[in-house]
Amino acid sequence: MKFQDLNILEKMKEEVKKIIEENPVSLATVNLDGKPNVNVVAFVKVKDEKLIITDNHMSQTKENILANPNVCLAVWDKDWNGYKLIGEAKYFDSGEWLDFVKALEENKEEPAKGAVVISVKEVRKLA
Repeated sequence: MKFQDLNILEKMKEEVKKIIEENPVSLATVNLDGKPNVNVVAFVKVKDEKLIITDNHMSQTKENILANPNVCLAVWDKDWNGYKLIGEAKYFDSGEWLDFVKALEENKEEPAKGAVVISVKEVRKLA
């Protein structure tokens, strides 16, 4: 890989982060029987190269993640620039990640019952 390629990758990483943190995200999960579920998430944070989502009202999504950690997200901006992200999710109902989401301004009036932390394995630009 050339030095110039590293700059392109870093720019892409910043672009993906910006789109994720400034737009609603679709979060798809699947239960153990293969039944899919999709949820729209208003706020996603990127921290330590992980996606952090607050569980305010996502009972089916939580059940699915606990049974099957594989998730897929889609996000795009008003100009139709977007990305598909595939990863593995973990659910936290205590500890550092729950404390992190409870402290977010967006959750001031929300229950913040848990934190979904996603390690992204693959990113694809949407056409």
